[in-house]
Amino acid sequence: MITMGEKIRLNKYLQQAGICSRRAADEMIRDGRVEVGGKTGVLGQTVEYGADVRVDGKRIEGGHDERIVIAFNKPAGIVCTEDQNDPRNIIRYIGYPKRITYAGRLDKDSEGLMILTNDGDLIERMMRARFGHEKEYEVTVDADLSDEMLVGMRNGVPIEVEDRHAKDRSRQTVVTQPCRVRKTGRRSFKIILTQGLNRQIRKMCAHYGLGVRHLRRIRIMNIRLGGLEEGKWRDLSGEELKTLELMLTPVNDTEERQEKPS
Repeated sequence: MITMGEKIRLNKYLQQAGICSRRAADEMIRDGRVEVGGKTGVLGQTVEYGADVRVDGKRIEGGHDERIVIAFNKPAGIVCTEDQNDPRNIIRYIGYPKRITYAGRLDKDSEGLMILTNDGDLIERMMRARFGHEKEYEVTVDADLSDEMLVGMRNGVPIEVEDRHAKDRSRQTVVTQPCRVRKTGRRSFKIILTQGLNRQIRKMCAHYGLGVRHLRRIRIMNIRLGGLEEGKWRDLSGEELKTLELMLTPVNDTEERQEKPS
């Protein structure tokens, strides 16, 4: 958390205030959505605790609140967005009394487990794809499953994704990483992914001519959905949160420095 008199980069300030990851903060700064002292923020700018930092005109308090980490069972139709004008906004739906945001998304039509927090550092660590954090899903499709499809999904499927490094947001084809897939019914299966490409499972199914009828995330790393009711949330604490922290801790300081943006 930020301490009095400490100067840090603007993107880290937003991260530690629980607004978003540093990468997302950089995008917000580039888009001119961030102001510091009444002036448009710039990449690489430094700020200190108590600075007048605003996102979309709303003042952001600099990461000094007690840490909040919750598990939420997202219903289908709720949107993972920071757009306050969207009536389906997940933050508005939850109505939590303090500022929180999500660590990883689910698309509008999917449901299940999400983790929300005001700890930007926790979000940053959870979003590091190279560490292969497991996420488990239950999936029902609109036709019978074949052995070809199950084996193919385990080994990797070519899908189209947006090239985020391209200025024109063009698309490219990538092969999904190997994953675990287990058939649970004639038209249902469980899948464990270690990457999180946009609408990945739906695109993998579409490769085999299958449409997804129902998709629910039931686990993120050691955190399980369990019996949490749809639309409800619960605090993460105790051994559950300690285990999550251990799983997110880099093996050594060198690895941590390599992951942190300069």
